Amino acid sequence: MFMTREELHELMLDSAENAVLSTRDEFNIELDRTPESVQLVDDAILKWIEKYNNQVLEDKAIFTLCNIYGAYVGEVFRETIGGQWTYDESNPDAPYVLLEYGGHSYAFAGICYQRLVNDSQISVYNYFSQAVSNNTQ
Repeated sequence: MFMTREELHELMLDSAENAVLSTRDEFNIELDRTPESVQLVDDAILKWIEKYNNQVLEDKAIFTLCNIYGAYVGEVFRETIGGQWTYDESNPDAPYVLLEYGGHSYAFAGICYQRLVNDSQISVYNYFSQAVSNNTQ
């Protein structure tokens, strides 16, 4: 699937907005696009599991949640530090989106996946904070 940089940028903006709206609608949590609000993403991901139990761990739900929250975190990073979205198709069976900045690539959807599926102790906010720290020292 080929996407122009502009189309990918628009997709990520729309996905980030979906994270804001669905988090507000489902949990009355306000994601305000600030770096501090990324802490709330950690809570929101676990609230999806609390509210919907195993339904949230179905493939389509996992894909959707990880991508909207990954887009949200990436957009906060992009607005705070900079960067641009890239679509990696090096494995055609598992393409993914990264945010690139300063010679680094950040898999924000991937860290959301880790918290949702593998280990609820993994912190999206810590990953985000480290990414910011990597580019502000």
